[in-house]
Amino acid sequence: MNADPVRLSRSGHSAIGVSFEFFPPKTEEMETALWEAVNRLAPLAPRFVSVTYGAGGTTRERTHNTVARIVRDTAIKPAAHLTCVAASRNEVDDVIRSYWSAGVRHIVALRGDPQGGIGTAFSAHPEGYQTSTALIEGIRKIGDFEVSVSAYPEKHPETATLDDDLDVLQAKVDAGATRAITQFFFENDHYLRFMDKVRARGINIPILPGIVPVQNFKQTASFARKTGASVPQWLADRFEGLDDDPATRRLIAASVAAEQVLDLVDHGVTDFHFYTMNRADLVYAICHLLGLRPQPVKESA
Repeated sequence: MNADPVRLSRSGHSAIGVSFEFFPPKTEEMETALWEAVNRLAPLAPRFVSVTYGAGGTTRERTHNTVARIVRDTAIKPAAHLTCVAASRNEVDDVIRSYWSAGVRHIVALRGDPQGGIGTAFSAHPEGYQTSTALIEGIRKIGDFEVSVSAYPEKHPETATLDDDLDVLQAKVDAGATRAITQFFFENDHYLRFMDKVRARGINIPILPGIVPVQNFKQTASFARKTGASVPQWLADRFEGLDDDPATRRLIAASVAAEQVLDLVDHGVTDFHFYTMNRADLVYAICHLLGLRPQPVKESA
């Protein structure tokens, strides 16, 4: 009987890198939860943490305040999200300069969702950046930022074909993008086939798989449908009948996420971006499975 091939996820030889995404808090309770999550995950020495950004001015302020505090009170490198939505070029440029002044050197540049919500038509501000590519060029003119962008293994819902989507990604790289982070997915074959197509195009920037540990299946499935990410039947089956059983849901969620990331490691993936939903325990457990262990860091205040 032939010996099983060595699984990279069990060899202990892969240097795994992780990054985490948070959203800015809206209430004092949510702010407490955010910083509990940051402090819980910071010892895992993420390569960066990103903070999302909405269309409204108050959301922008919350994002700025959150990344500024991360710079001030932790040893983590923050990446601030920035979009083209509902702002003129001058307003966006002011935000970019304020990030630089706060010590932020990494921006996640996105077109942003339509103001009417996902599924409605996008309309750019008449005096604003019209596309994410134009936004990247604007960022590059202002400062020597690291610029991450989005990528879509199952294509963007507004794009006709995956090849068209790859044209957009190439344009973002040509404009100065240094990294891409994918929309979340549940079937690893989507990511692996996407990467084959990306590399065949000659696009060589790092492209991190976006991983969402399923905290609430119904909410995740609803959001996935709006963003063009497919939800396989096997995933729905695993959560079936657990609406009133949160303890078992958490165990299933951990099992599903662990299965996904360890399979990606076996396919040679070494960097992961986790959509944390500002909750740390499940993400922390997955990172432990990946071999990450706490490192001494400066704690936030």
